Amino acid sequence: MKNSVKKILTTHPNIGFSIARSTLGLVIFPHGAQKLLGLFGGHGYSATIDFFTTQMGLPGIIAFSIIMIEFFGSISLILGFISRFWALSLAGMFLGIIYTTQLEHGFFMNWFGNQAGEGYEYSLLIIGLALTIVVNGGGKWSIDNLISKKQ
Repeated sequence: MKNSVKKILTTHPNIGFSIARSTLGLVIFPHGAQKLLGLFGGHGYSATIDFFTTQMGLPGIIAFSIIMIEFFGSISLILGFISRFWALSLAGMFLGIIYTTQLEHGFFMNWFGNQAGEGYEYSLLIIGLALTIVVNGGGKWSIDNLISKKQ
């Protein structure tokens, strides 16, 4: 196995990192399923792409990337497959969300509907979990761990 691939897949065989990874994947999955498949009250791929590009003004490649990261990244995180890559992708995506839509609304989420938008506290939690996975890998119960053990 090439050294760079080995670095991506090697993980600390700790159950806690498996919990962090699977929690992150499980929390993000419904958002990705809304955007790609229209599940959980979402509008599906075409409507989401249209919203991101026309109403939010995001480039098409960014809109596409968000949907792919949330859907396929969350499934990969649940399984523990290429965990560091998907966690880094989510951390970058949520940094972009903070910068483009949340920073102006402050720290707190809009629990009571008295702000013009959402604050960034939720995004910081996502970034924190993601960075834990980037640093430590997918944990004991991950496909990454199985692959790296066989090499």
